[in-house]
Amino acid sequence: MKKADVFEFYRRLAESDPAPETELEYVNPYTLLVAVALSAQATDIGVNKATKLLFQEVQTPQAMLDLGEAGLKQHIKTIGLFNTKAKNVMAAARILVDEHDGEVPQSREALEQLPGVGRKTANVVMNVAFGAETIAVDTHIFRVGNRTGLAKGTNVLQVELKLEKVTPAPFRQHAHHWLILHGRYICKARKPECWRCPVDDLCAFKPKTPAPKQKAA
Repeated sequence: MKKADVFEFYRRLAESDPAPETELEYVNPYTLLVAVALSAQATDIGVNKATKLLFQEVQTPQAMLDLGEAGLKQHIKTIGLFNTKAKNVMAAARILVDEHDGEVPQSREALEQLPGVGRKTANVVMNVAFGAETIAVDTHIFRVGNRTGLAKGTNVLQVELKLEKVTPAPFRQHAHHWLILHGRYICKARKPECWRCPVDDLCAFKPKTPAPKQKAA
């Protein structure tokens, strides 16, 4: 995609949603960290349902330790891989208390030292909680980057690095959210809704998906 087209691509996404936000519900950086870690192979809606009562009770790593692994499992048992996730959340809480005074670190390196926290989770926390210009590539952003021609790559890291390279400065802060929401609601995996896409003329995807036929009255 040409440089001018990339700028226009983001400009249109920004115009349709000037201040995008994560759909995960959280209270502070710590609860965001927990929510993002729980969202792996799960939907944001499912995580929000599971953490609604949890985050009323737990908002710090020490409070998570006080709740205990069994108590955490009762809250998140509807989420996939909840046993493994519970162990990781508890282990991460212990490290945060013992090594970071109960605070969530702001660097990717420190975040990735926490159990259950990979590069994608770290990027989300850095962007949403601390305003870093990071782009966390999930399945939606990986698809959008490759399908549109915005940033092609054979793995998520390649797509992330290309997005960091081509994304114009004015759009770096919110690029992650614009792309993930675009992939989630318009540029869908099985059938992208090209007929209502604001950037369809800039996109390399062929053939475009036509609008569904109107049912006869």
